[in-house]
Amino acid sequence: MRLLILGGTGDAAELSAKVATIPGIEAIASLAGRTREPSLPSGNVRVGGFGGAAGLAEYLRQMQVDVLIDATHPFAAQISENAALAADEVGIPRLMLIRPPWVKVAGDRWIEVDNTSAAAAILENQAKRVFLTVGRQELSAFAHLQDIWFLMRMIDPPAADALVPPGVILCDRGPFTLPQEKDILIQHNIDTLVSKNSGGDATYAKIVAARELGVQVVMVNRPVVPACEQVTDTDAAVTWLLEKL
Repeated sequence: MRLLILGGTGDAAELSAKVATIPGIEAIASLAGRTREPSLPSGNVRVGGFGGAAGLAEYLRQMQVDVLIDATHPFAAQISENAALAADEVGIPRLMLIRPPWVKVAGDRWIEVDNTSAAAAILENQAKRVFLTVGRQELSAFAHLQDIWFLMRMIDPPAADALVPPGVILCDRGPFTLPQEKDILIQHNIDTLVSKNSGGDATYAKIVAARELGVQVVMVNRPVVPACEQVTDTDAAVTWLLEKL
C-alpha cells in the first residue's frame, strides 16, 4: 500500500518513523518547503507544492497513491482543502491527523479571535509591548501598528521587502521550556502575547508563562477544516492505516 503523508509537523515526522517499520506500507512524506531548513522525516521525502488540488490529484494518480494522511499544521487550511478535493477526485481514503487545540484554563487571560487581522485590531489602543508568535507570513497584518513594539519570533526571517511592524525579530525553533518563555516575557516587559491555537506541547510553555505572569493572550482560533475522519495522535493514525491494509 502506498501512503502519502502531507507533513510539516512533529506529528507527521513521528508518523513517518512509525510507518517505516510496518511491512507492506510504502510511505512518501511531503513538505511544503516553506521552512528553509526543515526537520526531515525518515523515509521518502518530497519537498515543494503540488499546484493546487488539481496538481495534487494528478500526483496521486501518477504515484498510484492508495491512502492519504493530512498531518499538516492546523492552520494550513488551503493545503487541507486541496487534500480533500484531490482525495475525493481520485477516490482514495483520507485521514486527518490533527492535534487537539489548547483549552483555556483557570488563570488564562485570553481574547479569542478568528484571524490575525482581528488580532491586530484587538491590539490597537490596548497593547504596548507584544510577543508576536504567529509566523513570518502573518507579519503584514500588524505592520500598521506603529505605536506598538513587537518581539517577533519565527523559524526563518521574513523576506527583505516584507511589511514588518516595529520591533525585534527573533529566529528560533521550538520546543521551548517554561523558564525560557518566562524570561522572554519578563526581559522584554511584554504585556500581550499573540499566538495561534496550534495545540501540542512544543510551544505551549509560552501559554503557561503568560498565565503565571498575568500576561494577556490574544489567541487566534483555528480555521474550519474539511470534514473527514480525524485522529489526534500517531498511534490512532497507525491503527487506521492497518485497517486499510
